Amino acid sequence: MSLYDQLELTEQKYEELDARLQDGSVVSDPARFASLMREYKQLTPLVEVYRRYKQCRSDLQEAEELQAEAGDDAELRSLAEEQYLSARNEIETLEQQMKIMLLPTDPNDERNVIVEIRGGAGGEEAALFAGSLYRMYSMYAERQGWQRTVMNSNPTELGGMKEVSFSLSGERVYSRMKYESGVHRVQRVPETESQGRVHTSTVTVAVLPEVEAVEVNIQPTDLRIDVFRASGAGGQHINKTESAVRITHIPTGLVVECQDERSQHKNKDRAMSILNARLYAMMETEQNEKIAGERRLQVGSGDRSERIRTYNFPQGRMTDHRIGLSLYRLDDIMNGDLDAIFDALATADQAEKLARQEAQES
Repeated sequence: MSLYDQLELTEQKYEELDARLQDGSVVSDPARFASLMREYKQLTPLVEVYRRYKQCRSDLQEAEELQAEAGDDAELRSLAEEQYLSARNEIETLEQQMKIMLLPTDPNDERNVIVEIRGGAGGEEAALFAGSLYRMYSMYAERQGWQRTVMNSNPTELGGMKEVSFSLSGERVYSRMKYESGVHRVQRVPETESQGRVHTSTVTVAVLPEVEAVEVNIQPTDLRIDVFRASGAGGQHINKTESAVRITHIPTGLVVECQDERSQHKNKDRAMSILNARLYAMMETEQNEKIAGERRLQVGSGDRSERIRTYNFPQGRMTDHRIGLSLYRLDDIMNGDLDAIFDALATADQAEKLARQEAQES
């Protein structure tokens, strides 16, 4: 099916949805109306671009006819040529835009996420940078109007984080955060270093789409649940009761701990949410690897082995190694100004998908 056949079918479906949304029986059924309205809104941007494209095609044809009729009239010929070039340039832009809009979307893009940050190589400095990344993502979430909930944390005495897990809820959270999975490297003079030498440390980040329990089949017999007393840095937040929960998924060996809540029940619920997300990510990774080889951006794979980014503090530079992007405004980035990075990664991902699709069609 050609691009234009797809667009014609999309416009027909859009018009059918528009008619159904005027139907009294649909309007009186809130759930059905909401479902159809969501689909209608999703198609609206593409249909609007397609209709503009058709108008430009009409303008192009009109300009060609005007050129043929112009004869020796230099002014009319100039006007026709200007209209022709304008319409042709806009058509090329709109065609590219529609190709991108028709690319298969990531089914997880609308989901909320669970983010897991862990200090890697570098000891206390890695833990301090893990805390810095947590702050960076928290500030970005605040800019986006997303809700953040800490699910589990293991702070250090110097204010760092050995590990922290938190959820982000809001509009299209996964679509923005999905590129963050991997190894983040920091180069800076540690706060704990008296000699002023630059150290290199690493932190791993995993971004997991949040899923419902029904989407992952977990048998109760596959779980081992242990409870223990929660503890924190310097002996703080120690509970007198056994409220912390550790869940082991026996078939995979995955272990999840939650201790931030004083309620054992809440800690168990949060631990199960993290376990569901991890198992779902594992299933997705296995499925993607069967379908195709490793993708360059490793979108949504949760891969923690690849170094994706370096934060160089002496130079004030952030470099994303997947797309060769370097920005010399590290302070802004660490304060949650991440849109330029996320936009560049999304654009690169779209270009890669488009190139792959065009290669398949040729």
